[in-house]
Parts: sequence; structure tokens; C-alpha cells
Amino acid sequence: MPTGKHYIAGDWIETEERFTSRPLKGEAREFCVGTPALVEQAAVAAEEAFEVYGAISRDGRAAFLEKIADEIDARGAAITEVGSAETGLPEVRLEGERGRTVGQLRLFANHIRAGDYLDRRHDRALPDRAPLPRPELRMVQRPIGPVAVFGASNFPLAFSVAGGDTASALAAGCPVVVKGHSAHPGTSEVVAEAIASAVDFCDMPEGVFSLIQGGRRDVGEALVQHPLINAVGFTGSLRGGRALFNLCVERPIPIPFFGELGSINPIFVLPEAAKARGAEIGAAWAGSVMMGAGQFCTNPGVVFIEDSAADDFINAAAEQLAATGEQAMLTDGIAEAYRQGAEQVKRINSLREIVGTHCTGRGALPYLFETSLDTWNVEPHLAEEVFGPLGIVVRIPSAADFTATARGFVGQLTATVQMDRGDAALAALLRPILERKAGRILANGFPTGVEVSDAMVHGGPYPASTNFGATSVGTLSIRRWLRPVCFQSMPEDILPEDAIG
Repeated sequence: MPTGKHYIAGDWIETEERFTSRPLKGEAREFCVGTPALVEQAAVAAEEAFEVYGAISRDGRAAFLEKIADEIDARGAAITEVGSAETGLPEVRLEGERGRTVGQLRLFANHIRAGDYLDRRHDRALPDRAPLPRPELRMVQRPIGPVAVFGASNFPLAFSVAGGDTASALAAGCPVVVKGHSAHPGTSEVVAEAIASAVDFCDMPEGVFSLIQGGRRDVGEALVQHPLINAVGFTGSLRGGRALFNLCVERPIPIPFFGELGSINPIFVLPEAAKARGAEIGAAWAGSVMMGAGQFCTNPGVVFIEDSAADDFINAAAEQLAATGEQAMLTDGIAEAYRQGAEQVKRINSLREIVGTHCTGRGALPYLFETSLDTWNVEPHLAEEVFGPLGIVVRIPSAADFTATARGFVGQLTATVQMDRGDAALAALLRPILERKAGRILANGFPTGVEVSDAMVHGGPYPASTNFGATSVGTLSIRRWLRPVCFQSMPEDILPEDAIG
């Protein structure tokens, strides 16, 4: 059972103040509250560790990542038991998420062994070039130093203590300080135990990883402002992420803040697809909206469909949603925010409620609304994420309105086009618009479910994320924790091993 302690540079540490977890089932437990003093201790240890860890071979770091994966799997039953009690997520979901978590650790192990991410470039010396000689130049990606990671509420494993941010940073050669999420502190502790065991087994420097549990805003602020932290990975709300982003920018030496903040992930059902299979698409969309009680950052909250072909889609979606039972949300706070978001939507004029519910406690039931394009264009709140199983269908007057509507969007994680062969010309017009709006563009699918792979992009223009050139999922995410360094006329015996190849 969890002890409630922090893990700081090889030691399990207690602090005087405690908070009580709020599990959906089972016994509540006390956990130590994080402090700025712990941030200082962890950051200093991480900087000391970087001098060693940043120079460890890629094979050594890969073996470390694989050992973390093995240790997490060895604790699989405990993780499922504690995680299910804390979050209310079904056991099968947690087991699947654990598979994704260890899978991406092993994926990064293979990725860094291959070495392609280093992007090595070598310009040989041209001493006889006229009018001026050229020196030898070698460029290679190098780790940036200690990184801060904020655990997410909605993914207690894959976006938390040993999730994608931590895995990619450790793969890059960067020590990590994690601020655990108070929604699942027991799960965080069990995973931290796995990493601690891997640190000992692989004889890694102790400061390579630390976990600070809970804590108030001052802990997060101290972490992003600490002068030894070189970058931050965050998955969470737009409001919280933007506040931390501003603190990173306002530092005497600003640092990058890689925040994944939110998205409504629009679906464009083009005319021929709507006519041919509107009901099929509507039912499938409803299933995507309800997946995980709508608590995915890729939840497709808004659909645009031509008015004349919308009825079959809406009727099928409504039938599917109305038949869905109550699901547990991850925290009381998320459930309350969902209720407030739904009430704000309901207050908008010219909006028709098709499936209405009443949610209490941590339970979530779906909402479905429909409205016109005119209402969409004058009600900015409709374009704000409601984190939960709420869907809005916007009736488009004609096919000509799809492109103008797409141009009006701010940044999104995803955008989806449902299309048939007869929609190809319209889809070709939408594609260049959507690629400026979203990091991932889908055809005839739904965005819930993010593949961890080389080609995946999980990010997008602001406010989907704070850095449109980055991704938080997939092997490209390692580039967040690296920077290019050019070595000029440097003898090979002084160069880092990775610069030579």
C-alpha cells in the first residue's frame, strides 16, 4: 500500500502537512503535501545528476528505460488496484493504459539506440577553398538538462509519472522532476517505486528522477521558475497551463513550456458521406464522445454537417447517447466543471437540447445539442472545450460554408473529415485550411485513441498547445528536450560520442 511519501533523488521523504486522497471506492489515504523546499532539493539533485546522466551512452539509457518498463509491469496488479480505486477507471482501461506506458518506454529505447533522432550533420574541412577555407563542422542534438513534468488528471499512467513526457526526456538524456497529480497520488507512488528500482538496478545517478506529491500552486510555480529547470512538459487545462506558460516566459532566462491545453476536435461530415451513411457516422461519433466519459483531450465535441442531411446523423447519435448509462468521472472537480460547462452551453439562445441529463456527484451522463451556423458564429463559448461527454451538432446551410467555417477555427489537436468519393473536391479545399489549424487530420475516423508511433503528432497551434512545432506523443516528442550544438574544428577525442556516429 502507498506510504504517502515523496521520492526525492533516491530517498523517500515525508513532509509535515498532509492531504487526503478522494478515491471513488475503497479507503482514503493521507499523502504528504509538496513544498517549494522539495522543489529546490529535487532540482539541485537533477542538475548534479545531469553531469553524469547526460553523458551516459544511448545503450545505457535504453536499458534504463526498458528496466523501468519491466518494473512497471511487475507492479501491474498493484497499479490496477490502486488506480481503479482512485480514478474509477475500469480495470481493462488501466491495463491498456499500462500497456501503452511501458510500450512507449520500450519504443524510445529502440529509438535512441538507432540514433536517427540525433540528426547528425558533418561538413568536412575545406582548407584549400578560395577565397576562404572552411573549418570542419559537426552538428548533433544534445540534451538540455533537468526537465519538469506535470502529471495529468485524465491519464494516471500514460501522461503522468512515467508517461510520454518523462519517457522522452529520460531518453534524451535529461533528468526529470515530476509534480504528481493529487487525483491519483497512490498510483503515482507505485510507478515512482518502479522507476526507483530501475535507478538502483541500472546504477543511475540518484537525482535522475524525483516525484513531488500534491502541493498547492506554489509548488508548480516554484518548479517552472527554478533556475535549474530547463523546460516543462504539461497536460491540463487552458487556464492552468497558460498561467504556468506565462511564468516560464517571465523568468530572467525564459524556458520553453510544452503545454497540451485543450481542443474541441471538430468533425466535418461532408455532403456525400452524410447522405450515404449519416446514421452510421452519427452512431460512431456518439461512441467516441462517450469514450472514457468524454475525458480525452481528443474528444470530438463539435460536428459540422449540411442542414439537409443532418437528421439521420442527429437521430442516430441521440439514440446512442440516450441509451448510455452513467460513467464515473476522474475527480469531483472534473465532474463539477463538466456540469458548469453544460449549464453554460444550455443558456445559449437558439440552441436545441436533444439529449439532456442531470449529473450528480462524480457521475457523468451525455448531453447533445444542435444549433445553426449563425448561432455558432456569434457564440464564442460554443468553441470552448467542455471536458466530458457533451456533443454539439452545427447545421451548415450549404457545402460552400465548410471552408469558411474551417478558416474561423483557432488551433486544434485534431480535425476530422468524414467523406465519400464524391466529396474529394471539397475535401481537397479543406485540407490546406485544416493543416494550418490542427496537428493531426483524419479522414473517415475519430480522433479518440492516439497511436504511439514515429509519425504521430499530438499537438497543434495555440490554444491546443503552446508550441505548434512539437508533439507530446510519438518519437518526435524527444526533440522537445534537445537542442542542436555545432562543434567547429573540435578534435574527435574531445567530442561527445554521439557527434561522431
